Amino acid sequence: MIITRRSTLALGLAAGLGLTMGLANNATAGWEPKKPVQFVVMAGKGGGADKAVRLMQAIIAKDKLSNVPFTPINKPGGTGAEALIHLKGKKGDNHTIMFTLNSFYTTPLRQPALGVNIEEFTPIMRMAEDTFCLWVHSDRKDINSVDDFVKAAKAKGKGWIMAGTGKASEDNLLTDFLNSAYGLEMKYVPYKGGGKVAKELAGKNADSTVNNPSEQLGFYEAGTTKPLACFTPERIALFKDSPTFKELGQDFVYFMQRTVVGAPGMDPEAVKYYQDLFNKVFTSEAWQTYRKKKALQGDALSGDALMAYWKNERDVHKAMLMKMGAIK
Repeated sequence: MIITRRSTLALGLAAGLGLTMGLANNATAGWEPKKPVQFVVMAGKGGGADKAVRLMQAIIAKDKLSNVPFTPINKPGGTGAEALIHLKGKKGDNHTIMFTLNSFYTTPLRQPALGVNIEEFTPIMRMAEDTFCLWVHSDRKDINSVDDFVKAAKAKGKGWIMAGTGKASEDNLLTDFLNSAYGLEMKYVPYKGGGKVAKELAGKNADSTVNNPSEQLGFYEAGTTKPLACFTPERIALFKDSPTFKELGQDFVYFMQRTVVGAPGMDPEAVKYYQDLFNKVFTSEAWQTYRKKKALQGDALSGDALMAYWKNERDVHKAMLMKMGAIK
């Protein structure tokens, strides 16, 4: 089963890019933030989302793209529920934005009592789609392929620990896929943030992870952890010796959004300001270098095209959560 959304959004992508280019050539002169902008991170410190926000903060400051600072604030509680409720409560606030991942869809679906409807948020800009790989500790000399991994995980049964970020999150969905596809019984253990997850594997407190490259890269470069396969359509250049799951006969591709979201009811002039600003961040040399180094994919997406992307992704994740029994 292919879980890929790009082909279904081709027209929307083109429209979104057109809007983005138009905004780049028509910088908003009428509105600028009058106080520091609160940049909420829907995840813990040290993970891929946190690292990306702090880089964007640095780019905005270095390139003098704003007359006020952008202040990162981590709100990982409840697999992002804390951040979603916070942003929902900022209706009409032009000085609060959020950086999100796929728990933007899964958490409201799992927790309807939150009363969060993602269609009420303001689509600003998708900055990337992040990738996932299956990782084990490099000391596992007996595990050098997915076949080796399956053999070892089956032998350990429910004692095999897969560390991940949050309950019924992206990592949980991928763990469920692996359990189902290969007949495994791995125990999924959630932590707050991909940085913590990476440390758990490096410290041998977990047997495996499905971390993003940006979260595991430091330990990989130090020779502490190694990727076995990736959930991408084609091999990741950073890990050219690691096959895709598609190559291994599992027709499964999965990406995670890295997207800037505005509060509900944001003024149109403020929306234009932020879309223009993040278009400049996206095209900056620093961001493009980061995308390449961290194996990030996906084009810039904003406006109606980004909202269409959200709605499609929500439907995809609803089906996945239903299949794993997380929702009915």
